[in-house]
Amino acid sequence: MPAIDCYDGPLWPTLRTVDPRREKAQVAVLSVHLGFGAAEMPIEIYDARMTETMVAAMKSGDLGTRWPRPTSHARVMPSGEYPGMHIALFTEHREFAFCDVGLTGGYLYLDVMRHLVDLFRKAGYVAGDARITEINRSIGLMRRDLRRWLRDQNGEAG
Repeated sequence: MPAIDCYDGPLWPTLRTVDPRREKAQVAVLSVHLGFGAAEMPIEIYDARMTETMVAAMKSGDLGTRWPRPTSHARVMPSGEYPGMHIALFTEHREFAFCDVGLTGGYLYLDVMRHLVDLFRKAGYVAGDARITEINRSIGLMRRDLRRWLRDQNGEAG
């Protein structure tokens, strides 16, 4: 099932309600299990929490680092996907750079997301002067802020 349909935290229903046809924003997820990827990527149901150790492991990589990390050092292609392949698809292989980015999540997720945005900027996927909006407060305020950010993407009022 696509991650965007599978995840059930409090912000996902807000996203699906405000943008039911998925036209306002290109949505990516940061998964403890799968790393960074398009919200349409299929996932299996899992139960894992982001930890400081996981944050350090995710930030130790670059745009070509596969996640989950391979468990062996065999000379076979490691399993997992990597952030660079997903961001390249989002930007049609650098045909454009994102100028407005919304980051939503808990502080551990935001730590990894900031790192990824820095890598995306250096690689030309996010414009150097892009507006970066972080949405991280109490859940009611986060839902409100996410709704506002999504509506701002198309110049809607309210």
